[in-house]
Amino acid sequence: MMTLPLIITICVLILIAYAFDITSRHTKIPTIIFLLLLGWGVKKLTEVFNLNLIDLGPLLPVFGTIGLILIVLEGGLDLEINKQKKKLIKKAVWSALLPLAALCLFIGIAIHLLNKSSLMDSLINAVPFCIISSAIAIPSVQNLNNKLKEMVIYESSMSDILGVILFNFLIRSEVIEASSFLIFGLQIFVMLIISLVASMGLAFLIKKIDHQVKLIPIMMMVVLIYSVAKAYHLPALLFILIFGLFLNNLDEFKNISFIRQLEPKKLDIEVHRFSRLVAETAFLIRTIFFILFGYTITVEKLFNLSTLSYAFLIVVLILVVRFVQIKISRLKINPILFIAPRGLITIMLFISIPLKDRIAFVSESLVLQVIILSILVMMLGLMFHRPSKQMTVESSSEPGSLSFRKETNFNAL
Repeated sequence: MMTLPLIITICVLILIAYAFDITSRHTKIPTIIFLLLLGWGVKKLTEVFNLNLIDLGPLLPVFGTIGLILIVLEGGLDLEINKQKKKLIKKAVWSALLPLAALCLFIGIAIHLLNKSSLMDSLINAVPFCIISSAIAIPSVQNLNNKLKEMVIYESSMSDILGVILFNFLIRSEVIEASSFLIFGLQIFVMLIISLVASMGLAFLIKKIDHQVKLIPIMMMVVLIYSVAKAYHLPALLFILIFGLFLNNLDEFKNISFIRQLEPKKLDIEVHRFSRLVAETAFLIRTIFFILFGYTITVEKLFNLSTLSYAFLIVVLILVVRFVQIKISRLKINPILFIAPRGLITIMLFISIPLKDRIAFVSESLVLQVIILSILVMMLGLMFHRPSKQMTVESSSEPGSLSFRKETNFNAL
């Protein structure tokens, strides 16, 4: 009977991951490094004891998709939208959009020239390398001051969303022409309408349902709406972010009669409970995903010398483009420059590339090496970052809080 050993193993792995999550705040080593090593270690133990497990690879897209939903939702539930944040939001959107477009173009053209592949296929294969992973960036900046933390949450969440939108746009456009942009704009408009209606409907259900179990069904509805929208090729992540922002900013919409009927002050209690549930579930799913990914890693893939130099060049290009973007946006170089990890979203998009569009050059080894190198760069950047005394006082005065001050001066970024 393998039932009890399996249960014990899963519990121990999750608890070890939790210990990593706690200690990472002090060591400044991203939790994902430990999780990947943990998964790889489990694989080696199964080989030592000759345990034959089922192929766990097919589980990656499932946990990856759910993890992406929960991470973006968690980010949305942490962010405020008001007049004071207008400047920050603009900076975050441009910080996500400009590097995404530039990197996609540079890496895509490089792949096109090196492999003589079609430019469209080259661009599709380039997109996974161009997106900041919110699944890694957000948990890694908990020790930073609130201004930087908020910037990273906005930027990485927008990078995920814009990157997925660009990826889907390229996949569904055999040839880029005027009609492609028209359809693209229509899809975004439709998704915005669906997001607003669904967000109001779900908020109404949170208020009206008085059964002791209601937050899990709400979460399932969120995943269901995302999945249905995704099935119709709509930018479904947009709904996730809008829903999170809507719940966390009900007070900003209290002039609308429907919102007043929801009684935002009372609803805030349920929203807080929902936010905690999302955060804890996101931790669990993220942990399982990266342990599974670590389990699939082989030494041959990680140390493939034929792709290592290309992976290094891609990471250098990411940093160069990011440096230029930071200068244009007039942001503070350190530590923002180094917080550009690739991770969950990179893996998800890579395995989502249709077989007909795949390019052999963009291999699992190249993807894995870019992810690891970008995470190591972020780790070193955070380890050598020394916050000012003012930042330290500000961070310590609001322990574990992401309820950001309205008087924040974003020019200091």
